[in-house]
Amino acid sequence: MQRVVDLSTDGLHVAVHRGFLTISQDREKIGQIALDDIGAVIAHAHGLTWSNTVFTRLAERSVPVVLCAQNHAPVACVWPLEGHHLQGARLNAQADATKPAAKRMWRDIVVAKIRMQAAVLASIGRETGALDLLARKVRSGDPENVEAQAARRYWPLLMGADFRRDRSADGANALLNYGYTVLRATICRAICAAGLHPAIGLHHSNRGNAFALADDLMEPYRPLVDRLVLNLCEAGIEGVDAHAKRELVRLTALDLESPQGMSPLHLHATRLSQQFAAMCLGEAGKPDLPVPPPPLVLAGLGKSVAAAT
Repeated sequence: MQRVVDLSTDGLHVAVHRGFLTISQDREKIGQIALDDIGAVIAHAHGLTWSNTVFTRLAERSVPVVLCAQNHAPVACVWPLEGHHLQGARLNAQADATKPAAKRMWRDIVVAKIRMQAAVLASIGRETGALDLLARKVRSGDPENVEAQAARRYWPLLMGADFRRDRSADGANALLNYGYTVLRATICRAICAAGLHPAIGLHHSNRGNAFALADDLMEPYRPLVDRLVLNLCEAGIEGVDAHAKRELVRLTALDLESPQGMSPLHLHATRLSQQFAAMCLGEAGKPDLPVPPPPLVLAGLGKSVAAAT
């Protein structure tokens, strides 16, 4: 499992020494991790200082550095400009990807997301017939915005009628922010490793969104974060503490089934990014999207945190 380095303590100094990322406080080293073991770095502390070598060494390994606001939502990302031997060709192909192919892939992603949402609801005993029906209605490009229709049904059933998704709020919303940030970082690394650019989206096209493609490709995995956060909330964990962070990061190692077999989420995302690159280059084939885990697996997400607290 590639590790996510979370920098949440104020006043740290981050540097590189002999192949390790080192963390120091008050001139004393308090931790280190091998650069080759890092999957992403997430920073949301005040007063961090960095050696420029940190960014170059991480970029050489396609490791994104995600900078977050106090609400744990990402505001910027540092990713490599080069490193993949086919990057130039793939970036051009990504920018020029044909609309029919992109629309078909977006349809498949939306269907996979809605089916994952249905599985999450089924794991808490909710009726999923409406979502199953909506998944069958998604057409190429999702012109009817079935994704949004499903979301309007999904969130009240999962979190309660009074819940509102608010990126600036505390509690469950802050936990969701952090979980999605971990997921974005994981997907960004996979995108960079495939010679693509995270800002050139498949469906999301907001000019200010530096994570457009990452937001596209992470959609089928989002409900897994939602289910884990629900478990945390039910266990009385309302803040983004060390236990919650540890469990949300562990989600990247969750084994997911797909038409190509079982693999951890971070490897599955790498394969999906490679398939998207192939689609941009005009190669045929369906994306290898995840099959929803069994109800018992979904129900168990985050339970080790509850036991620890």
